[in-house]
Amino acid sequence: MKPFIPPPIVALLCGLGIYFTRQYFPFTLGAYTGHLGLLFLVSGILMLFFAAASFRKHKTTINPLKPDAASYLVTSGVFKISRNPMYLGMLLILMGIAVYFNPIGGCLICFIFWGFITKFQILPEEVAMQKLFTKEFSVYSNKTRRWL
Repeated sequence: MKPFIPPPIVALLCGLGIYFTRQYFPFTLGAYTGHLGLLFLVSGILMLFFAAASFRKHKTTINPLKPDAASYLVTSGVFKISRNPMYLGMLLILMGIAVYFNPIGGCLICFIFWGFITKFQILPEEVAMQKLFTKEFSVYSNKTRRWL
């Protein structure tokens, strides 16, 4: 199965879903909710930035719809803590939006994002990486977790 919806579009739709369903999940915000939401948001943005910089540094594709076009298996930097730091960054951003606007509904939507991206994006990418970088990817995937 090939990836068919760009992950940033999926994240955008989930973010909109979190925001626009907030009236269905009333919740009283705590004193530090904004700070926690901002922490998740900034962490996610930094994760995306450092992952994209690693792809550029190694001159390999960043296009999530064409994982078989990868020319290098990036395993350094943020890729040491997650095999999918870009998707982790998107999830952290969604968690920041959820904490701030809609903790209950946002949690559900974040879980949906996690499942959708794992099934329809990450698993096909892993098949492509296994074909392209057989031994290196096996070692890397045994050493580094898929998400965190």
